[in-house]
Amino acid sequence: MYLLKTKAAFDSAHFLSGYNGKCSNIHGHRWTVEACVCSEKLIDNGEKRGMVIDFGDLKRELRALADSFDHALIIEKNSLKPKTMEALRDENFRVIEFSFRPTAENLARYFYVALREKGLPVRSVTVYETPDNCAVYEEKPCLR
Repeated sequence: MYLLKTKAAFDSAHFLSGYNGKCSNIHGHRWTVEACVCSEKLIDNGEKRGMVIDFGDLKRELRALADSFDHALIIEKNSLKPKTMEALRDENFRVIEFSFRPTAENLARYFYVALREKGLPVRSVTVYETPDNCAVYEEKPCLR
């Protein structure tokens, strides 16, 4: 089994609505997302011969996803009052709303699915909230 990994990072804020602890308050992270792709065999012809995937392609896709979160407030839908949302939008703040709670676990799954939908042979995605704390999401074994 061949495994390739690459990382991308972004800065954003979030909070956990309904949580009893420090994370219920808006706070920021330097999130790092590590994608691992896999294959049981290498490409056997053409310019990508001997590769699982071109690292440039993998890095570009992950970087684009990470960049879409950079310097935004990531929230669960309906976790802020309508007046608060209106005020944030009036100030041109970038708010990304999800149907799920923005935990590292849920973001790892989100990135996994997004990369898989782009046709990448994703094995796992790891999301670091801090250098020492991460969540990993993986599904089936490698499909290639």
